[in-house]
Amino acid sequence: MAHYIGQQPQEAVIQDFADYVSPGKVAVYRALGFAAVPAKREGVRLWDLEGHSYINCHASAGGFNLGHRPPRVIEAVRRALDELDIGDYALISEQRAALARRLAELTPGDIQYTFFTPSGGEAVDLSIKLARGYTGRPGVISAEKGYHGHTGFALSAGDPHFNRYFRPLMPGFSKVPFGDAKALEWAVNEETAAVILETIPATGGILIPPSGYFSAVREICDRRGAVLILDEVQVGLGRTGRMWAIDEWDVVPDILVLGKPMSGGIYPISAACYRPYLDTFFQEHPFVHVSAFGGAELGCVAALAMLDQITEPGFLTHVQEMGERLKAGLDRLWAAYPDLVVDVRGRGLIIGLEMANDGLGPMMSIALARNGVLALFADLCPSTVQIKPPLIISSHEVDEVLEATDRSLALLRRQVSCGEELPPQARLLI
Repeated sequence: MAHYIGQQPQEAVIQDFADYVSPGKVAVYRALGFAAVPAKREGVRLWDLEGHSYINCHASAGGFNLGHRPPRVIEAVRRALDELDIGDYALISEQRAALARRLAELTPGDIQYTFFTPSGGEAVDLSIKLARGYTGRPGVISAEKGYHGHTGFALSAGDPHFNRYFRPLMPGFSKVPFGDAKALEWAVNEETAAVILETIPATGGILIPPSGYFSAVREICDRRGAVLILDEVQVGLGRTGRMWAIDEWDVVPDILVLGKPMSGGIYPISAACYRPYLDTFFQEHPFVHVSAFGGAELGCVAALAMLDQITEPGFLTHVQEMGERLKAGLDRLWAAYPDLVVDVRGRGLIIGLEMANDGLGPMMSIALARNGVLALFADLCPSTVQIKPPLIISSHEVDEVLEATDRSLALLRRQVSCGEELPPQARLLI
């Protein structure tokens, strides 16, 4: 019998959320026709309080890479509760040491050290602080339409869509187009501490870098003495069918930022993993940045269980196979609906369905929800619907997603022919 789910009817929960959490969000959800409260959740699916089932192709932007309530992670954390709590952030930790050693074994090149944080945004902040502290330089270059979080340095590195209401921002930040190595070459100079990029910008529309781009970025940073930070909060830890998305381009960053998937969907934990030369700064200033809940010991247990699962033989092969099946099906739908779909792009199980205009992206997300699939459009490229199912998705579940996408495109075509548009309140999302 459930003890936490369904204590009130769905409408009562929604009203409490509006009254005590966020009336603005509820107004948008109602305008979208999707004011639902997640209830039961298991594997790739969740159900709302009224019993409607959805395949979660949002997956909390990677937080549910192993699906909802992964048994191995839950069991590990349950056992740990007999002995552990979050741990004292100021003391040496056996669990932090074990997880950091495991990450050193798995991360690219000579990356060795890890600083743990509760969120990806704080991991980005820490990474920029480390780059500035080590180099003694102020400049930070990021990509247009980039997203790195909502905290201080992370917010300054991101797109104006998220930081426009909070200016003046941190000084020293500038932006160049993603994928344009010549623009980066012009921008990086003797004042540049770091270049920070998402390996595949998801919020920017699941952008795939051109061939040779990251090799050029690496060379520019080396030549100018800048620290290369790669943000893999959304695309790391198996999402692309490789352990790290950057493995596809055979480049080693100086700092690799990890986030959402580390939690196994059970206990929040994120990290900045970095090369040994950068640790000279922390050796001189070992307590210059502390995080009260960074590397919580229960989170370390969850992350180790997650790593055990995704490093099992065949796991990444499965991701690659499911990604190929999903993309092939979406390519067929592109051919069937050329008036609505203009591109399908991605790697592994992160795929962007590019619609013909910005309004169609949110409308497609609504249509998919009505057909039992949760897939959100990209904030910084609303025409792109992000399809990011849990990595454990099966072939028949991929086919369910494709069938639902077909039905949704047919519905959208009818809506467009009747002159329907995105509801005015929902335009707050764009």
